[in-house]
Parts: sequence; structure tokens; C-alpha cells
Amino acid sequence: MFIGSTDDGHTFAARNTPIPSARRALTAAGFTARPHQRRTLYLLPPGRHTAETHERAGNALYGLLAHTLDFVDLAWTTRWPPTSPARADVRIAFADEQVTATARTGTGTGTGTREILIRHGFLPTPNGHALLTGLSERDRVNAVVRTESHLHTERITVHVSLGFPTPDAIPPKPGRTPAPTLTPGRSAQPRTR
Repeated sequence: MFIGSTDDGHTFAARNTPIPSARRALTAAGFTARPHQRRTLYLLPPGRHTAETHERAGNALYGLLAHTLDFVDLAWTTRWPPTSPARADVRIAFADEQVTATARTGTGTGTGTREILIRHGFLPTPNGHALLTGLSERDRVNAVVRTESHLHTERITVHVSLGFPTPDAIPPKPGRTPAPTLTPGRSAQPRTR
């Protein structure tokens, strides 16, 4: 189960594999089911208070714990307390196959932030940090999950932009390809609610 946010503030949930009771848990939490390019997206519209979105997403995921522990939540709309992109200490952005991270200056977290980014695979660039190109989608997402979780434990705020301006920009369901094998120490530790 993947929870994300579009740039216009929609919160979405997408299943990459069948999960029993997912539709019921998500719609009971207030998500609206919508067919979208070979999959069903579950959407919460923008404009909701972040605490309400956080609670609704948490309730949905809690309802699914009996069926799976495989969750990834990179939605900026579910974070509490809320962090706007301009106020976040670190902004992580997906664009095509590139993932970049930019730390806000003057936050007092510069050195620790850089060390955490590097520890999780972000390399210094002239404009911040970036993951190596050529990583699989799974490896990129795993690196961002680990980085975001680590920064959060250090009380460093993070805004993750997935690069989807609206729900219509979310790509179709991935085809049936074998999942890449992760090397030791590279597996995700998704946050659950």
C-alpha cells in the first residue's frame, strides 16, 4: 500500500497488489475510490485540515494491518504538525528517475542533515544532494523512506514531492515484472500508523 500526495494537495492511496478489505478500510476512512489507468486510486481531496487527513490515513492503514505490513507513506498531507514546502527543513523531490534533496539554509540542522542524506545514498551536488541515477524505482523509494524516517527522528522536517501535479498525473499500475532483489541494509522500513 502506497500513500502519497499530489502537488495540488490530494492525498492518495494505491495498492500495487491485492489486499483483502482494502476498499472497505479506505472508503470507511473517507477516501473516495476512483478508477485510474488500470488501477483504483483512493483519494482525499485537498483543503482538509492536516490533522484530519493524518487521522483518516492512519485509520485506513490501521484497518489494513491484519492483511499487510507493507506500507509506504510519503504523503506530505498526512504529516502532523503540518509542514509547508517553504517551511520544511529538507525538500525531497522525485522528477522522472532523479531524486534530489535540498536542505533549507539557516535551520541550524545543516551538518546533521547532510550527514543523514549521505548515509542514505544522497550524494552532494552543486544544488544540494541527489541519489545516483539508474537506481530502480524500488531502491529510490526505499532510500527516501529511510532518509525521511531518519530525518524525522532527528526532528528535521521533510516535504516529499512525488512530482504529480494532480491525481491525473499519477502513472498507471506497474506491469508484472519481478521485484528487484535488495541488497542487505537496503530494505525499506516503512512507517506504519
